[in-house]
Amino acid sequence: MKASVKLGGIAFALSPLGIILGVVLVVSGTSADAGSAFAAVASVTSCATGSAEVGADLGDGEKLTQDMMNNASIIYQVGVGLGVPQYGEIIAIATAVQESKLANLDYGDRDSLGLFQQRPSQGWGTAAQIMDPVYASTQFYNALLKVPNWQSLPLTVAAQDVQESGFPDAYAQWQSIATEIVNTLSGASTDCATSDGDGQTTTSPTQLPTGFSLPAGTPTQVVTAIEYALARLGLPYVYGGTGPSGYDCSGLIMEAYLAAGISLPRTTYQQVYSGTPVYNPSQLKPGDLIFTAGSDGTAASPGHVGMYIGDDLVVDAPHTGTYIELSKFDGGYWNVEAVDFRRIVS
Repeated sequence: MKASVKLGGIAFALSPLGIILGVVLVVSGTSADAGSAFAAVASVTSCATGSAEVGADLGDGEKLTQDMMNNASIIYQVGVGLGVPQYGEIIAIATAVQESKLANLDYGDRDSLGLFQQRPSQGWGTAAQIMDPVYASTQFYNALLKVPNWQSLPLTVAAQDVQESGFPDAYAQWQSIATEIVNTLSGASTDCATSDGDGQTTTSPTQLPTGFSLPAGTPTQVVTAIEYALARLGLPYVYGGTGPSGYDCSGLIMEAYLAAGISLPRTTYQQVYSGTPVYNPSQLKPGDLIFTAGSDGTAASPGHVGMYIGDDLVVDAPHTGTYIELSKFDGGYWNVEAVDFRRIVS
């Protein structure tokens, strides 16, 4: 039996293994309970969208692009987080290829929108919700899981039961490429290297340790910001990105705190003046920002920012070609290169 939780207004199902896309944190009053713990986040590595798949022929003369793979990765990750069997992820990706060519379209037939061309008028959500790939994917899976015996149905039939398309046979042509994409994503998730914040590689993925928790007294706004950032683990670094499908370092920080109701400037060299200073890394608390020097080597114009979450862990969007990740503060980058620390919520 699966339990369900809510993160950011979206319901997620917990598999028997307790793996979700995101985090669960119990909040009481204005602080996190001392015993409340984050559930383990499904590990997503920076080679999860293998470059060998980019450029693959979709079968109609079009090529699979990195943007397509990024969106496919989101669909896949949501499915894993919900505990959906791999066949369900193949169905979902094949459906999105047919409906949008894996593009988050802001237009479509009548009021159709997004990866799955879901319609607000048909109860799929608001236009803004549908344009969020995580929300849209969750809605697709929720509908698929309600289809009786969906796992034994042909892909075309299962997809059509969800989509009610005017072209019910069209989904079948994408089963092969969808299967290859899922094989790439799932096959890379256990044995490839991931990047630390300095762009170096480690030999194993990083993830929240089992039983990770925030200290008693952690402000609710900090809890929310950390939840937001951790829910984006595995999404690609996109220069100038502020979501929902990709972020740069300061974009992730800005959006995380915006989700908590706190407005921060857009860039690292503006964010470094936000909040109050922390004078020693031994004083760091969850939610504090860590800045590393820019090209001029000073704190006045920092080149990178990450968020400390406690337990010697930092979440950040490293650089082009990598994915939002966790790394160790004392791992040889943050503790060596840091030039400033700021506390946004005291």
